[in-house]
Amino acid sequence: MDFGDILRELIDERDTTQKRVANDLNIAPSTIGGYVQNTSEPDFNTLKSLARYFNVTTDYLLDVRVGKTDTRQEDEMLRVFRSLTVEQRELYLEQGKVFLRINQKRTEKSS
Repeated sequence: MDFGDILRELIDERDTTQKRVANDLNIAPSTIGGYVQNTSEPDFNTLKSLARYFNVTTDYLLDVRVGKTDTRQEDEMLRVFRSLTVEQRELYLEQGKVFLRINQKRTEKSS
């Protein structure tokens, strides 16, 4: 996944705008637009600022795997999980366990 696509997802997820991100980080809105359109990339300092702003790692923004997860989906699940409150994490885990039970029942039926 390209940097701009990741940035677009984070902006949408936060329910904000490119202009708001640009204002909050003192970056020209056209610069953020260039990032989102994948026509330009940030320098290191801007990359670090974006990571802090969205509470993600620079590796996440750059779609770099460091061996802790196998896929981008796992990275995303871990990032979402870490951003939840303790109560929300419990609910998230319980929902995941429901899916596991459903899959186990399907496996048993097909055997």
